[in-house]
Amino acid sequence: MSAIRQDAWSDEDDLILAEVTLRHIREGSTQLSAFEEVGERIGRTAAACGFRWNSFVRKKYEAAIQIAKAQRQKRTQLKKHAAVSISGSSSVGLLDAPELSTGKTESFTEETLSIDAVIRFLRQWRNTYQDMNRHIKNLEKELQDKEDELDRLGRENNKLNKQVNEVETDYRVVNDDYKALIQIMDRARKMAFLVEEEEEEKPRFKMDANGNLERVE
Repeated sequence: MSAIRQDAWSDEDDLILAEVTLRHIREGSTQLSAFEEVGERIGRTAAACGFRWNSFVRKKYEAAIQIAKAQRQKRTQLKKHAAVSISGSSSVGLLDAPELSTGKTESFTEETLSIDAVIRFLRQWRNTYQDMNRHIKNLEKELQDKEDELDRLGRENNKLNKQVNEVETDYRVVNDDYKALIQIMDRARKMAFLVEEEEEEKPRFKMDANGNLERVE
């Protein structure tokens, strides 16, 4: 089991880095300011936060980054519009400009809702990421189980192959012994037949009543 590094980034650290950096992008601030803020919150250097953002976290939040940039552009346009409206209405007090006041309220409400949507998206993505990690771990376990089963079947197959080879070897030995026995039996029959022929060819004699030997045909 591999040891976990003490400086390893957790999912919570990545989420904080993403939320703070996206907020700074929306507000028109610099990413360096975001990295400094994150570093103070999680006890890391701004350089370490910047490296983590550019090498890993940024790739996961491309859509959220585009949303934040669009909101930053909208904020900039609203500020310019508000500045022009105020400079063009110098004789009108702030209380005498309900359209401008109402416009600001609506823009901030819309922005607040957008920020909440981004935060919900980030938290939902984190849950999805954790679910994916669990699913990947389950797949890795299943793969390891399959590899163990395949290894077991391989060992069993080797064992069976060895037994088959032993049986084939025994069969060849028995077959050779059987052939040798057949040859011995054939030679024995031939020798017995020759002995019988020799016995039949030998002359036979018997003794008559007078004690003389006479040949039996």
